[in-house]
Order: sequence, then C-alpha cells, then structure tokens
Amino acid sequence: MTIARLSLITMNCADQEELAAFWAAILGGEIVYRAENIAVVHTERGTLSAARVADYQPPTWPGGATPHHIHFELVVEDLDVAQAEAVRLGAKVAEPQPQPDRWRVLLDPAGHPFCLTMHLPLLPLGTRAEDTQQAKDT
Repeated sequence: MTIARLSLITMNCADQEELAAFWAAILGGEIVYRAENIAVVHTERGTLSAARVADYQPPTWPGGATPHHIHFELVVEDLDVAQAEAVRLGAKVAEPQPQPDRWRVLLDPAGHPFCLTMHLPLLPLGTRAEDTQQAKDT
C-alpha cells in the first residue's frame, strides 16, 4: 500500500536563487515558483526546491563538523565533459575523489555534494547509460 508520493526534494542554502539556477541548468529544468525564501525547480524527472535559511552552514565532504545529509547521483555520458560543464555552471570539485574513474564528486554552489557517474543505479557494474539506451533502441 502506498502511503505517500514524493513531492519534491528541498535543499537548505544561503542563496535560493543561485542554487535554484544552478540545479535548473544542470538538470535542464526551470524555476517555476519563487517566494521570499524559496525557489522551486521543475524538471522532466522531478521537482526540487532551494530554501534559504538563516546562518546556513554547508555540509562537509566526506565527513567533518557538518556531514552531508543528502546528495544526488546524476548519470552522464562522459565524466570529463559533464564535470567541466558543472564547474562552468558553478560547481566545485570535491576532495577526496574516491573512484574518479567510476564517479566524480562535486559540490553545488551551496556546498551540497553530488556525484556524476556513467553507471545507472541498481544495475550491474559496467552498465552505462549509453548501453541501456542502445538496448532500448534494439
């Protein structure tokens, strides 16, 4: 029995406009709602929001005083190209990089970690997004 459906994911930050614009650009979405302390981004695959909070402290990677609470896994076709574009849009490359040949850990403008990977979740290792698309096309 389904109790609830996912409505949106909210990330705290110091500047909701900057964070919403970053995620809209990365995910190909658009900011569809703005209020005093919140901006909502709608994408083809879901909705997220950036909420400004007083005295915001960014999470630390991979541990530390403010451990991260949530992060995104984004499937890409090329790690180097996707990383360069994310950095151009305002992301920072995180340290350490546990397995840079498998995924890249970056930080959004508010410091939230997110990963770029060519492997789809819940599929066997070695399954890349392009392999899955080719299987669908045949």
